[in-house]
Amino acid sequence: MQINSKVISRLRSQYGEAFYLLDSEQFKNNFTELKNIFSAIYPNFNIAYSYKTNYTPKFCKIVNELGGYAEVVSEMEMELALKCGVEPKRIIWNGPIKDSEKMREFLVAGGTVNSDSIDETKEIRDFANSVETILNVGIRCNYDVHDGVVSRFGFDITGDDFKRALEIVTTSKNLHFINFHCHFAKRQIEYWPARAKGMINVLDQFGVIPERIDIGGGLFGKMPESLKAQFTADIPDYQAYAEVAAAVFAEYFNDKEIKPELVIEPGSALVGDCMKFVGSVKTIKNVRGKYIATVLGSQKNISMAGINPPMEVIHMNEGKQYENLDMVGFTCIEGDVLNKDYCGELAAGDVIIINNCGSYSLVMKPPFILPNFPVVDICNMNIETGEGVELIKRGETFDDIFHTFNF
Repeated sequence: MQINSKVISRLRSQYGEAFYLLDSEQFKNNFTELKNIFSAIYPNFNIAYSYKTNYTPKFCKIVNELGGYAEVVSEMEMELALKCGVEPKRIIWNGPIKDSEKMREFLVAGGTVNSDSIDETKEIRDFANSVETILNVGIRCNYDVHDGVVSRFGFDITGDDFKRALEIVTTSKNLHFINFHCHFAKRQIEYWPARAKGMINVLDQFGVIPERIDIGGGLFGKMPESLKAQFTADIPDYQAYAEVAAAVFAEYFNDKEIKPELVIEPGSALVGDCMKFVGSVKTIKNVRGKYIATVLGSQKNISMAGINPPMEVIHMNEGKQYENLDMVGFTCIEGDVLNKDYCGELAAGDVIIINNCGSYSLVMKPPFILPNFPVVDICNMNIETGEGVELIKRGETFDDIFHTFNF
């Protein structure tokens, strides 16, 4: 939809001077495109959406409707998946710490827990010995992908704990070893072949092929050229990731009767370009020769620091031309800068729309200074009537923030 001053006026009259725009159709398209590209190389493929990246229920439900898994890292996210209608068998629970009681309930219900330590593995084994239900368990693997990082997650595959954990999950009563799992944070494509080949090495070295192989997330998403240009590395597309990762498994399992399900856990790659933040310019002033526009919005709302995010200005009033103006947030933090050195027309009352803020924005926005703003989906909005807007999340209030405190 073309967002113009008419659309903005309608939305501001109902939702205030700052809000998020959610694009559910783009999210569906991203999911389908990514799945189709990987599946074309390795057909037995699926996506587990990383809830932590953006756990807006609308997105989580779309993933479930499209047949994807929920990838969660806490009991809160696990409970969210269940509330969104996801069956336990479609939920993969990672993370270094899991509430014991919730984990046991989840395992009995049929969910998958990827163990992160030998202590956790032993706890699951002991619980399995006390029930008559088959429990789905995986092992999180940690190996060198030459990214310069010693990850804190999972088992060192060269260590005794890994061997012991593998023995436990493959031989213990009532345990079904469902998958190997790994995840490495760096998104650059040069680390993905090592990730895939490292998992193949695990299969060869230990002679175990589970029904699912999960190689985690850490993919760049779609972004405009202005944003790509601010990264030091090239930004790969979906096809590039598939060619260096899925192809490794396609070649390895080509002549094998067993072809386990291959899973990746994208977050930003799916949701990054599916939200925009809309903020209003409140004041413009000159401080020692530097023009500064203060916006109802903050770095905390967009989770993009140190770069100029993709942005457009919707002119609501007659303004003047500025050179090298900084747009800053409403907080009292000096570094709360949304856009540096803007050149162009601007006036108080104008609106800025910041794109590509679907990743780690809502979920990492603290209750700092102001409650957070509404989220609306305008994919079905009628521009003439204003009908068809879906309120995804109402704006937070004082009571939302402070009702857990004792006064």
